[in-house]
Order: sequence, then structure tokens, then C-alpha cells
Amino acid sequence: MPNVAIPYHVDVALESGLEGRGIARRDALSLMEEAPSAALIQAAGAIRDRFKGNSVSYSRKVFIPLTHLCRDYCGYCTFRADPQPGVRPYMTPDQVLAVAEAGRRAGCKEALFSLGDQPEQIFPEARVFLRTLGFDSTLEYLAAMSELVLLKTGLLPHSNPGLMGEKDLCRLRETNVSVGIMLESASPRLGRPGGAHWRAPDKVSSLRLRTIDNAGQLSIAFTTGILIGIGETLEERVDALLAIRSAHGKYGHIQEVIVQPFRVKLDIRMALAPEPSNDDLLRTIAIARLILGGKMNIQSPPNLLSEDYPDLLTAGINDWGGISPVTKDFINPEAAWPQISSLAERTAKAGFILRERLAIYPEFSSRPEFVSEQLQPYVRKLQGPGGYARGECDPC
Repeated sequence: MPNVAIPYHVDVALESGLEGRGIARRDALSLMEEAPSAALIQAAGAIRDRFKGNSVSYSRKVFIPLTHLCRDYCGYCTFRADPQPGVRPYMTPDQVLAVAEAGRRAGCKEALFSLGDQPEQIFPEARVFLRTLGFDSTLEYLAAMSELVLLKTGLLPHSNPGLMGEKDLCRLRETNVSVGIMLESASPRLGRPGGAHWRAPDKVSSLRLRTIDNAGQLSIAFTTGILIGIGETLEERVDALLAIRSAHGKYGHIQEVIVQPFRVKLDIRMALAPEPSNDDLLRTIAIARLILGGKMNIQSPPNLLSEDYPDLLTAGINDWGGISPVTKDFINPEAAWPQISSLAERTAKAGFILRERLAIYPEFSSRPEFVSEQLQPYVRKLQGPGGYARGECDPC
């Protein structure tokens, strides 16, 4: 590959980023727009290597889609659904427990609850189901199902239910070792007619950042991230990452940041929208590493890059996210997760060691303020040396 002349200000920004403490907005924009991909990715990989070593983690999970009903109509989503005749609006407690138990038997340690945002606000079918079981809201039902799974199977719940108020977060904190909400974007433009977040009242970035801040005030280990390729500009992408960094700077509670690419599906409003290229994804991951610094855990889902997923390691990630040997990815059902044995093999071929973690990262599980007293015995039972999953070196 021929040498590419790097402008002086870009070279200075790269040197600043190599310190691993994060970079200023001005430098991030310069790098995003002008840095050669090879230099940008090399810098991000060097930061990851220095701070994270050669370990790459993942969580063995079971995916529990508590409800597909959602009051948001995002332009890229196939997970959400409206009520349908003959289809229960929510999984029943018996169904939840059956899926969780199948996960436990397969060696899973995380129960990932995903669901639509506040469907009871617009669907009477949701309200009737909830009231029949004695609940006023989807988030109340989620808390009860999290407790059921924890008590009956010992799996550690992680919930990703959308916007949450302080009361909701307090309730979930007692049974969830971590909670998440994707910021996705900091662009208000996406909420305008025709945009990716049009008719999606819960995708207002200020509201999602409030949820992230509320979780920080309550010392909840938190997952968030950005979704790229949904109509945002490069500047807006940088601003979303900076907003995440700002929230973490105040409370120190963000345990991982996901960089996820938009993928086209047949039955979505954005079916003709272009997907971000692999180079765009790698550059954005590298920028995320430079903005967020060496200590942050950064992941990108391997199933969304198909057979090329080891390339993600070059850009600075240190985590593959949740991988399920039992259930499909209900958010991206067309994209199968790699087999864990294959993931370990290909990670090793790239020069890294695959390590199984829990739904709460080791650096958070070791701090009592992030694990409620009720959860501590469940975490200890599944935790091995260094805070990773017990028996994580066993063959997959």
C-alpha cells in the first residue's frame, strides 16, 4: 500500500489519541473526516492492546423477547410489532421460564430481556394482558420476570427495555446485574418526517441520555452505544460518542459501548437505504476507541459482519457482546451468531484469547456499589478468577 501523507493536524490528533485518555471534539472530527483508515485503525488497535491486552470477552446468553409490541415505529426495525389476532402480546411467565431454563442447561449465564418501548401507552391489548396478571406497566412486568428467572434458574438478568424513570431503574436494579439502552444517535433531525426516528417518541436523544444519567446516579452498570448508517452525519456520530463519554465522566457507570451498523431488512421503511460500508464501520469503531479511551469496553456484534467479523478486532474492540447457543438474535434475525467454538478459534487466529464474562464486567462486579446485596450471591456463584465466568476456560 503506498504511503499516504497525513496532514500535520491529523498527525497531532492521532498522537493525542494514543495516550488513551480520550480526544477533543475538534480532533475527533478531524480524524473522522481526514485520517487515512490504516493510520486511524492502527492507533485504535494500539490503545486497545495497551489497556486491554490480548483478551477479548463475550457473554454466553439466552435471548428473552418479552414483548414485540412497541409504541415506536423506527424506520429500521423488524423486532417491533402491533397486536395480532391469536398472538399473545407478551411472553407468559411459563414461556419466559422455559426459555431461561433451556439457556441454563446450555451453559448460559446471562438472560437478556429485550422488549418494545411502553406498548401499554397505545395498545389496549397490552393493558389488558398486564392487568390480568396484576401489573400496571410493561416495566413492572419486566421486573417480575427478571426476578422469576433469577430465583428459578440463577441466570443473571440484563434488561434492555427502552426509556426508564428512576423508579423503574430502582426496581430493576434489585434483579438485574446490568441494564442497557442504546443512545443510537444524538441527531434530532432523525425524528423529522421520513427520518429513521420519525414516529418514535422514545428515540429523542435527550430522553435517552436522561435514562443513562439516572442509571449513573443509582450506580447501575450500564450498556449503551450508537447505531450507524441511519441518516446521521459524521459530526452527529461523533457527538453521540461524546455524549456517552460525558455521562460516563459524571458517574463512571458505563460498562460497555456498542458500535452497531444498520443492516437492511425486507420489511422496513428503510429497505432502500444504503448500509454503512465495512470501512465506515471500522473507522467509527476506531474513533470510538480514541474518544472513549483505553479503559472503556467497546464491542461490535460479530454476526452483523458475517464472515469478516475478525476485522473488527483490528479497529479496537475488546468484546463480542452476547452470543447465544440457544436463541437467535431477535433484533437481527437474518444474522446468525457464530458458534462459540468458531468464535474462539477465529479470535485466537487473530492473536487474541476469548474469555467468557458475565452480564456485568469484572471491573464492575468487584465494586459493591454496582451489585445489590440481593444479587451478590448469584454473581459469586457464577464468577471465577479475575471476575470472569466460572469455568470460562472449559472447552466450548
